[in-house]
Amino acid sequence: MNRQFRRRQGRAAGGGNQSQAQQMQAQLQKIQELQDELETMTAEGTAGGGVVKVVMTGKQTIESVEIDPEALEDVELLQDLVAAAFNDAISKTQELAAAKMGSITGGLNIPGLT
Repeated sequence: MNRQFRRRQGRAAGGGNQSQAQQMQAQLQKIQELQDELETMTAEGTAGGGVVKVVMTGKQTIESVEIDPEALEDVELLQDLVAAAFNDAISKTQELAAAKMGSITGGLNIPGLT
C-alpha cells in the first residue's frame, strides 16, 4: 500500500513539472513574439526643439536621422544635439520594451530579454 502511494505521488509531481514546463514554454513563445513586434515599432528621439530627430526601432536599430540645415552652422552644437537625440531615442525604446515585457513577465526583470 505504501508503494502505491509513492507511485501516485511521483506521477502527480511529474505531471506538475510537465504543466509548469508547458507554461514556461508558452511564456517564452510570448516573449519571442514580443521581440518580433519590437522590431516593427519605432520611437523618435529629438534634441534642440526638433533640430535633430532620430527614429529608432524597438530593437534599437536606427531607421533615420533628420537634421535641420541651420544646425550645420555650429558643428560642436550639432554634435551635441545628435548625441542627445540618439540618447533620447534609446531611452524611449528601452521604456517601450520594458513596458511591453512587463505585461508578459508580470514585472519580473529577466536579463537579456529586452
